[in-house]
Amino acid sequence: MNSMEISEIMAYLPHRYPFLLVDRVTSLEPGKCIVAIKNVSMNEPFFAGHFPKHPVMPGVLVLEALAQAAALLSFKTVGNPPDSDAIVYFAGINAARFKKPVVPGDQLVLHVEILRNLKGIWKYASYAEVAGHRVAEAEMMATLR
Repeated sequence: MNSMEISEIMAYLPHRYPFLLVDRVTSLEPGKCIVAIKNVSMNEPFFAGHFPKHPVMPGVLVLEALAQAAALLSFKTVGNPPDSDAIVYFAGINAARFKKPVVPGDQLVLHVEILRNLKGIWKYASYAEVAGHRVAEAEMMATLR
């Protein structure tokens, strides 16, 4: 089981503030699964407008955090950091469900499992939880370019 600190995460993902949504990887088994963390802070720029009196992390950003964890898993599975031109694109999202709002102070735990990799299309099962309670889930597909 591997872990990753932010400097290594930034070597694998092209995202930067305010769009880097993975703070730490707590476990990673190449070819199988990853568990990562996003610490949700009131300082996130989206809270200013979503919503000023009741801050909630947008569901699409929870999915984006899961997708970034999936990209880390895929890059680690192929065995080397991406070159400067490599990127992972969403190819599809199925069965997305949002079960509970994510708010400032939450620690979002991201779980992604590879279901298959066929002809460069990766399929993942993913879910996010806060304090042991599932807040979102989705099946995702992506391609590495």
